Amino acid sequence: METAQAFFSRRKEAHAGWRRHLHQRPEVAFQEHDTAEFLARHLHDMGLKVDTGIAGTGIVATLEGNAPGASVGLRADMDALPIREESALPYRSGRDGVSHACGHDGHMTMLLAAAEYLSGARDFLGTVRFIFQPAEEAEGGGRRMVEEGLFERWPVDAVFGLHNWPGLPLGTFAARPGPVMAAMDLFTITIEARGVHAALPHLGTDAIVAAGALVSSMQSIVSRTVSALQPAVVSLTQIHGGNSLNALPGEVVLQGTVRALSDDTRAMVQHRLRRIADGISVAHDVKISLAFEPRYPVTVNAVDPAARATEVAASIWGDEKVLRDYEPSMASEDFAFMLNAKTGCYAWIGNGNDTPLHNPSFDFNDELLPLGALYWVTLARSWSQTGTGRSGA
Repeated sequence: METAQAFFSRRKEAHAGWRRHLHQRPEVAFQEHDTAEFLARHLHDMGLKVDTGIAGTGIVATLEGNAPGASVGLRADMDALPIREESALPYRSGRDGVSHACGHDGHMTMLLAAAEYLSGARDFLGTVRFIFQPAEEAEGGGRRMVEEGLFERWPVDAVFGLHNWPGLPLGTFAARPGPVMAAMDLFTITIEARGVHAALPHLGTDAIVAAGALVSSMQSIVSRTVSALQPAVVSLTQIHGGNSLNALPGEVVLQGTVRALSDDTRAMVQHRLRRIADGISVAHDVKISLAFEPRYPVTVNAVDPAARATEVAASIWGDEKVLRDYEPSMASEDFAFMLNAKTGCYAWIGNGNDTPLHNPSFDFNDELLPLGALYWVTLARSWSQTGTGRSGA
């Protein structure tokens, strides 16, 4: 039987073709119809049992091994971003204003390639679920899959995710137990004032001045309220107000995000932001309303699955390529919903590039395809043999 490494080396160009096909046809959250059709067709042709339409466009493909054993879920995200691609690549996005600027085209291809090999080899025990998840980019497709019974309808003992990561050398693998990516909450602050002629500000109240005071005061939340040992980020991302050059507006709206690695810190930041808003409201004689929208929880890896992931990576590339104590990211990931429902591990694999994720020039490094696919195959084999006894938190 051909080894997985030899298989992926031989099929490298074909898999790159899959990836570039997906790259040319990006689709945003919950609109991944062409993407899902492409994946489902290939998975059917490989002989897997394919279930579609989960959370709209999601897919779960099931492959049974040659004997009973543990079950494992392997997840890839499907959606692209509403970002116009800035490249001259022959396979650049064919949809204006949409691109795979986060590498989800590569994630899908690595998992599809792993399914291709395992479907031919069948040299593992138990069950492998290949989970293709829509709407990872701030729209909560992972939550919808869980709410629609993902792990009840397709049971697994553990679930694993993998993301390409800029700034890490090609093939470097990073996984650790505990929090690895931050929670994300959105906030909207609405300031209502008495709009008035700009020449007569004393007859009204000033929402813009109040907004300025609020913006300034917000900067003290992390620096003076949150412990320096508890990471948090408060970012104001939008301010909207006014449409006249000679009038003070009656309303200003501010929006932003809060990121934190613990629920206690999230609650503290929210409480402090409310207190600041109340104070500014009184000081500037305006009405301020604050709305919070929790989006993603903290992404938390369980101990044993994280250990298994690093053991598998070390067995492939050597211990020197495995980072077990890297810094968590303050970005967020809706794989957190799956990890809240099922034990598992989310890992990064270095893509060897410095172009950041969500950049208009980002393109997935095809040299990573055989590496990620080999990780998935090796992990599935390893977990299927002994996973049930090691899936605790």
